[in-house]
Amino acid sequence: MRFALLLATLPLFAIDDAAIRQLMANRVGTARKAMGIAVGVLDEKGARILVEGRTRVENGRPPDGDTVFEIGSISKAFTSILLADMVERGEVSLDDAVAKFLPKSVSMPAREGRQITLLDLSTQTSGLPRMPNNFKPADPANPYADYTVEQMYQFVSGYTLTRDVGSKYEYSNLGAGLLGHALALRAGKSYEAIVTERILKPLGMSSTSVTLSEGQKSRLATGHNSALEPVKNWDVPTLAGAGALRSTANDMLRLLAASLALIDTPLKKALARAQQDQRPTGQPDLEMAMGWHVFKRFGTRIVWHNGGTGGYRAFAGFAPEKKSAVVVLCNTFLDIDDIGLTALEPQYKAPMLEAPRERKEITLDSRILSQYTGAYEVVPAFQLAITVDGGRIFTQATNQPRLEIFAESETKFFLKAVDAQIEFVKDESGQVNGLVLFQSGRQIRAKRLP
Repeated sequence: MRFALLLATLPLFAIDDAAIRQLMANRVGTARKAMGIAVGVLDEKGARILVEGRTRVENGRPPDGDTVFEIGSISKAFTSILLADMVERGEVSLDDAVAKFLPKSVSMPAREGRQITLLDLSTQTSGLPRMPNNFKPADPANPYADYTVEQMYQFVSGYTLTRDVGSKYEYSNLGAGLLGHALALRAGKSYEAIVTERILKPLGMSSTSVTLSEGQKSRLATGHNSALEPVKNWDVPTLAGAGALRSTANDMLRLLAASLALIDTPLKKALARAQQDQRPTGQPDLEMAMGWHVFKRFGTRIVWHNGGTGGYRAFAGFAPEKKSAVVVLCNTFLDIDDIGLTALEPQYKAPMLEAPRERKEITLDSRILSQYTGAYEVVPAFQLAITVDGGRIFTQATNQPRLEIFAESETKFFLKAVDAQIEFVKDESGQVNGLVLFQSGRQIRAKRLP
């Protein structure tokens, strides 16, 4: 690697490269679910890059440590590290109300006299929803591109909180984007400019940015959907703090090595502050730090975040006690978190995925299809809507495009646009009361709402 590690501080823990390579080969080869994957690992043996697949369908090179990927919501960790740095410099306080840094024309929602603070936004406990209801992209293939600052101000000024500020975890792209926006206003610079100045340059992350240089464009892996079809890159101007950054495996390892205090950096105190537990999530073994999520399972504390855009998935995590870290970057919309978690703690045991099989479509009467219509809740902020139109049945996830599903039995359906299946579940009386979504080796249950 291109940076010197303080190896004397590393304990005897080695990531199993062979096991990780096997998982990568399974996703790219056997299961044919990913175009390309680059994994950066850091342990007592040092830092290294493992790769599999290609950067694009036609004439695609193998990815490497300098291949550029969209990292999506991992940007949220950068935003909270920026917040921690500004706290260390005395420029802001975690208890500052976000309204303090916004124009006076913006009326931030409050509840019982409690204002939304910078820490509330950083820990996903602000009470703001996942997305604003005036988010209506003109181009679903690049959904954030036309959402404006004025629209964000309009939404928050008119929003009424449904619960007490700081009382409950609810993942919010809006909240993280608002945090990045407020910090940029405080600094008097754009989000990209202040993140570059305060984080990227001190860590030597020269291939990480929002706006790609010509050199970065030449190293950008093409993004693909679940059907391995090329898709557009995403632009995230207003909510940049929630998901605008692009990066490489080599650059991300620099951030993780610095977070483990394995390289010397002026950000040492800010990085340490950002990874401290702050708020519960109400989910088993999961806490919130600043921006980072924290798993506490199998005796291992893992600080992590993942990210996904239309054609990419990313995972970055580190185990402070083991002094180990991993970044997984994929140029396909495929859940690869299990590869990262298994690398850091083998008891997570990422599964081997099966090769795709041919599915035979059958025709069902509209009366059968109509019994499935309605909303199905995965979590309070994320639902699947099932609708029937002209004898065809569709599913639409929260803030995602509507997709047609196709029957292979009376209760089992599959998608053609992505590699996913849905099975509807009935209670003892024969009434549909839920569904199971099968995707990326996972089974996600959703209950039918009244």
